[in-house]
Amino acid sequence: MRASTAPQERRIEGRGTPDQSWQAWPGWSTLPAIGAGELVPPGARAVIVAPHPDDEILACGGLLQLLAAQGRALLLVAVTDGDASHPDSPLWPQERLRQVRPRESALALQALGLAAPPWLRLRLPDGGVTGMTPQLSTMLAAHLRPGDVVFTTWRLDGHPDHEACGWACAAACSASGATLVEMPVWGWHWAAPGDARVPWHRARSLPLPDAMLQRKRAALRCFASQMQADPSTGRPAIVGDDALQRLLHAREVYFL
Repeated sequence: MRASTAPQERRIEGRGTPDQSWQAWPGWSTLPAIGAGELVPPGARAVIVAPHPDDEILACGGLLQLLAAQGRALLLVAVTDGDASHPDSPLWPQERLRQVRPRESALALQALGLAAPPWLRLRLPDGGVTGMTPQLSTMLAAHLRPGDVVFTTWRLDGHPDHEACGWACAAACSASGATLVEMPVWGWHWAAPGDARVPWHRARSLPLPDAMLQRKRAALRCFASQMQADPSTGRPAIVGDDALQRLLHAREVYFL
């Protein structure tokens, strides 16, 4: 992940909406619950399109475990290698990140208990997906088939790469007959409880057993490059404690 240059109303700056505010929101009780088997019906394949290595765990680390337990077919798509997360860092130059971040994803999947699912690395430029949205849509459509359920970041998530992946997946699904499901990641940062900019009418809540939540938490610890401060620049962690608190709950939210 990197800092956002999204429109002003969706900028990712500061610490964002406190997790306590989200937790106290009565609106959670009105979100319909959904099961993994409803999100990905029997016989369907789940295609997880992650803008950066770690988004697949942040957004749907619980769902991945549930789908694996149900024997659903999976395809993971890494759109970028996340090599622009630490600009001008002596500790994390792009060459190192290009090698380390995919390895972190592999370790995280192992921590979830997944046996090496098929994994497609597209190697698009980190921070430059917006300018390649049509190409990305074409690349994805070539790997999709009718009946697939494609999970990717929300088209209004606030991070340009996340939003571009959402739009590219929407076009690819339309062309291939696959179904699109969107996942908020940075939306929890800039939005507020009950925010009218969030499509709550499309939101569904996936309950996670405690054991799966704990495995998701352990998997995220595999992303040392993103979860630890950079002493060579003095910058804080890319994904700080505030962001993790908003994403580590006994539910995951999906926009159908």
